[in-house]
Amino acid sequence: MAIVLAAGQGKRMKSKLYKVLHPVCGKPMVGHVLDVVKEAEAERAVVIVGHGAEAVKSYLGDGAEFVLQEQQLGTGHAVRQAESLLGGEEGTTIVICGDTPLVQASTVRAMLELHAASGAAATVLTASFDNPTGYGRVIRGEDGSVQRIVEQKDCSPAEAAVKEINTGTYCFDNKKLFAALANVTSNNAQGEYYLTDVIGIFRAAGESVQAYCTGDLAEAIGVNDRVALAEAERFMRERINRGHLLNGVTLIDPATTYIEAGVRIGSDTVVHPGTVLRGSTVIGEDCAIGPQADITDSTIGNGVAVKYSVVAQSVVGDTSSIGPYANLRPGSKLGIGCKIGDFVELKNASLDDGSKVSHLSYVGDAKVGKDVNIGCGAITVNYDGYNKFVTEIGDNAFVGSNVNLIAPVKIGDGAYVVAGSTVTHDVPAGDLAIARERQTNKPGYADKIRGRAKAKKEKNNSR
Repeated sequence: MAIVLAAGQGKRMKSKLYKVLHPVCGKPMVGHVLDVVKEAEAERAVVIVGHGAEAVKSYLGDGAEFVLQEQQLGTGHAVRQAESLLGGEEGTTIVICGDTPLVQASTVRAMLELHAASGAAATVLTASFDNPTGYGRVIRGEDGSVQRIVEQKDCSPAEAAVKEINTGTYCFDNKKLFAALANVTSNNAQGEYYLTDVIGIFRAAGESVQAYCTGDLAEAIGVNDRVALAEAERFMRERINRGHLLNGVTLIDPATTYIEAGVRIGSDTVVHPGTVLRGSTVIGEDCAIGPQADITDSTIGNGVAVKYSVVAQSVVGDTSSIGPYANLRPGSKLGIGCKIGDFVELKNASLDDGSKVSHLSYVGDAKVGKDVNIGCGAITVNYDGYNKFVTEIGDNAFVGSNVNLIAPVKIGDGAYVVAGSTVTHDVPAGDLAIARERQTNKPGYADKIRGRAKAKKEKNNSR
């Protein structure tokens, strides 16, 4: 079982967005925390909500149970709100804060193992800092068990010298936890019910309290302001990048590469500096991504090259190339071996194997067959101000430069559309379409136009 504390308002964030919904590497903090407790095999997860409750519920959906803490009266009070759901349960309960996105499932599992092996009533996740100022100190006895947790302001000089601190993550014997919470009082300067008081209650009753000290100091970070949020983002990004490096991905410069938590990348892919990979993006093997590629929620095949380009909610087939300076908007789909060149924009368009749009074109709401060549400056005119219409282009067709295809229109297999044409009717397979006015040259007329313009300018200047 797990209790996730997510009721605090987070005033120091100075934001309209509820604190635990601030993202770290693309995922809200409380989402990271819930993933951790589930990976640690918690059978139930109860999220304590308060400020912004509806927003948190909307994000987590069916992934958790929820209890409202109407008044924020401290961590002990928050945990006690879950008693109606968990109070009668046997077993171990993890208590973790929703603003600690860097705690890892492996650490929680190790803490649970220590907790079970020692038979403790509680086990505290701790860390050892060279400068522990601001944190509650964990005071151990000679046998290594936890004697008490002392807040910074209450430390004696000897206690203040202790480097081991409380991270705010715990394992508890569930029934003993709620029995002890009934005896926690608010007789303190803040007038709040502290969860740490449970430790003292356990010790007074002769119960064992253990501590598991993590070697990853980042796990101790609780995000209370934008400074800590940026720090958490940096640590998470380093952790994500390291995972990809160990899985056979080359990151030319990890410090300038931003990869969100849900991204997957195949081995022998090279990611160049300035690249941003977001959401649920999946990238295959042997790709060259970047420099400065921005890819969101897209599936990229094997052997694909993407440089200086944006790809969003799209599918790119094996060995295709994109860029530089291309924009694949949502709904774009490329087959095998396609080429999308510089300053090309695709939107809700599918291109079958081997088709090319090499430069300076817009292809939107279109179905393009195999081995089609779309020339420079070609446009599918898909919108009349009210509705979107589809352009269909058959296999092996050729669309010349500066062509306007006024949708809805169909270009048949092997058809040829001459450069500069504005096509308003279907072109049957194998036909050639030319739709432009015949050129007329007027001898010497350019000089007449210039003369008129010059005379007009001189007349205006003389006034």
